Amino acid sequence: MNWDDARFFLAVARISTLRGAARALNVDQATVGRRIVALERALKATLFLRTSDGYALTTAGEAALDAAEKMEQAGNELQRRIEGLDERPTGLVRIASTDSLAVEFVIPAIARLHEVYPDVRVEIKAGTDMLNLAKREADIALRTIKPDNPDLLVRRLVSWPIGLFASRQYLDKRGTPKPGSGFAGHDIVAFQAHVDAGERYNVAQESTQSARLVASANSSLLVRTALAAGLGLGEIPIHMGERDGLVQVWPHQTRAQTYDVWLVTHKDLRHTARVSKVIDYLVMAFESSAGLSQV
Repeated sequence: MNWDDARFFLAVARISTLRGAARALNVDQATVGRRIVALERALKATLFLRTSDGYALTTAGEAALDAAEKMEQAGNELQRRIEGLDERPTGLVRIASTDSLAVEFVIPAIARLHEVYPDVRVEIKAGTDMLNLAKREADIALRTIKPDNPDLLVRRLVSWPIGLFASRQYLDKRGTPKPGSGFAGHDIVAFQAHVDAGERYNVAQESTQSARLVASANSSLLVRTALAAGLGLGEIPIHMGERDGLVQVWPHQTRAQTYDVWLVTHKDLRHTARVSKVIDYLVMAFESSAGLSQV
């Protein structure tokens, strides 16, 4: 099995359909089908069972999967190590970030970087998915959960307290909620993860049992936008609420947890010139932002 065949095999094994694998590999579906058939002929083994639900690995396919994943890991490691020797601040750097951090920190940092190092090109992948740095899905990640992979270098950039916020428009119309009332007569904007988990949504250490959930979103940027539109009350990092011009309700009550931002990269890439320069500018963007709690 050569590496090019392994790429097609891995895509089908992980996604289970030719269409999905073709989309992931940026080729047409017929090409994927032909490559799988050719691989099975070369190995003289049936790797997949074709079912109504998609492609399922056979016993031979499971053995091939283990070998193909080792080939993938070796290829990724080779690429990282070679790139780690690159001393030129030029080329592509992939950054994974939340949308809020991308808008407020990553893009301004890259704008300043580009003035000094115009040959460094940046690809920003914003979202809540945890991209795999070992597989080169990203070179740098800004995460709100600290990873524990020993091959990753991790640095905490900030630790923001989380408070309860609303727009002035909302508070003028509905008034300030009373502590201990369960937010009776008030509307709440929630993070989707809490809703999906079926949790009773508490904010600012208060139960929302008497509140009405009017909106939920899977990112802090969307929650903040909903709050600014006057939809209700919600918890966001205090730094972000103040930047948005929102009003903090009950300033003396904050969430027990903080909103931490971690900068993560693979140890093999940390000293690559272009990656190192991007990291430097990202760090400066956080350090220079007014009102941050530095750690």
